[in-house]
Amino acid sequence: MSFKVFKDVLPSGLTCVTVETKHLHSAVCSVFVRVGSRHESKQTNGVSHLLEHLFFRGSRRFPDSVRMNAAVEAVGGNLNGVTMRDSSSFYTPTHPDGLGVSLAILGDMLTQPRLVHLDTEKRIILEEMLDEVDEKGRDVDVDNLTKMQVFGEHPLSFKIAGTPEIVKKLSMRDVRQHFATHYVTGNMVVGVAGPVQHADVVERTKRAFAKLPRGPRVEELPPTPLSKGAFHYVRLEESQVEFRLTFPTVADEHPDAMPLSLLRRVLDDGLSSRLPHNIVERRGLAYSIAATIETFHDTGSFEVDGACAPEQAGAVVREVLSTLATLRRGKIGADELRRAQRRFEMHVDFLQDSPGDLVGWFAGSELFRPAESFAEKKAQARRVRLRDLVRVAQQYLVADGLVTVGVGPKEAKGPMQRAASGARRLLG
Repeated sequence: MSFKVFKDVLPSGLTCVTVETKHLHSAVCSVFVRVGSRHESKQTNGVSHLLEHLFFRGSRRFPDSVRMNAAVEAVGGNLNGVTMRDSSSFYTPTHPDGLGVSLAILGDMLTQPRLVHLDTEKRIILEEMLDEVDEKGRDVDVDNLTKMQVFGEHPLSFKIAGTPEIVKKLSMRDVRQHFATHYVTGNMVVGVAGPVQHADVVERTKRAFAKLPRGPRVEELPPTPLSKGAFHYVRLEESQVEFRLTFPTVADEHPDAMPLSLLRRVLDDGLSSRLPHNIVERRGLAYSIAATIETFHDTGSFEVDGACAPEQAGAVVREVLSTLATLRRGKIGADELRRAQRRFEMHVDFLQDSPGDLVGWFAGSELFRPAESFAEKKAQARRVRLRDLVRVAQQYLVADGLVTVGVGPKEAKGPMQRAASGARRLLG
């Protein structure tokens, strides 16, 4: 193994993870925060994302965005932030010699932000939202629509950016209260990966985050039972149909998470795997098709996304379900399992070449659970047997759990709905 991992809980309660990678020539500094749209209410939906924007407006030591960005760019970096449903992250690549500067900037912006230009950032966010709606203001984002169908009233159904109506009403008081609750020592993890020294990272982190208030890790409202058997279609006069088929599964720590991950690779892990070969390469039914798994610490889903011509919508959905049915019937070869296991192990090995991937694996996961080693994860994959793949296919890829969402021309709705309603027959 070409790296060493260190985890320290500082006297303040802040967790610091260092990944020493002597073989690399760049480093990444990241801060992970357990805050996202699932930590909001209906009245404050979008405040996490708004706060992320405001951090980049300057801090006490770096009072405007130009000076803040110039300082980090001088050491080879560029500041970035991402808000998701269950967490947020802030990060920058950096030259190893610039570690102190990068940590100081991240620490200052996340502990002593100026929180100015609220109305300007609101206008920017309202512009961003236009990518997710049509000219009537209806949501046409497949992911948002799916989460609404799957999670109903639960905060996991909330849009990450919020809605225009809510964002316009958010006040600086809302922002400051959200900041005070979530940006505390117990709810954050600082991670650094690269050709750095563990002791140096710890000392610089202590100084950079000395102003971070003490506080506990937040807890979330558990997800409600997932919706079952839903079909939702939004008419949009485009040349293609976008769709997603979603099956409820399990959280990322569940024993079935690894068999499901390998089952996903049997379906979609290169053009020679089942879904792209059957639907795109051999039949030419769709422009794109992909199988993915999304997991949170307390729930998960198995998803198939695609885009196709309207006249092919019904045929594509039927073919996807028929392909899934072959897995449920046990038609999986030992060579497919070995390929999936080997591809997974290579994916894990490739992470060693990226400080960003390393810091995400070992520091990002600490928001929810202790990070697993690469060896442990590979061993989990090697223990999976063909019978495990068949069992999880039969248990989770079931018609009763299927949620189908489509966005496209009106002529595709009927064929797609009929195909989805035949899931029980197609899946067997």
